[in-house]
Amino acid sequence: MADWIIVVDDDISNLKMAGHILSKANMRVTALKSGQALLDYVKENGGPDLILLDIKMPEMDGFETLKKLREQEAGKEETPVIFLTADENAESVSTGLSLGAMDFVTKPFVPELLTTRVKHIVELMRLKKG
Repeated sequence: MADWIIVVDDDISNLKMAGHILSKANMRVTALKSGQALLDYVKENGGPDLILLDIKMPEMDGFETLKKLREQEAGKEETPVIFLTADENAESVSTGLSLGAMDFVTKPFVPELLTTRVKHIVELMRLKKG
């Protein structure tokens, strides 16, 4: 069965690009445009194998979204998250990792790098589950 990835970004072109790259790598992709949409979707449909989450979004940024996701998942297995960012700033990376993000991917996407990082973390989580 294909790995299920949710991509959250307020920029439609980023959603389309990530969706195209991951679909070509035989992954099932759900694209959402906001942190609130992610929280609502996961509450109704359960968690995916991995979430790609943009940091800079209006209304609720990626950091706040991840905090709320972790509260929502309390007592359940946490969904791995990779943050998407247009800038590599040490403070953002530090904040993201301290909140429990597994990795960062910079935009614009390098297809091989995006798919390799996603596959690597999904496989790590699979091995962790045993």
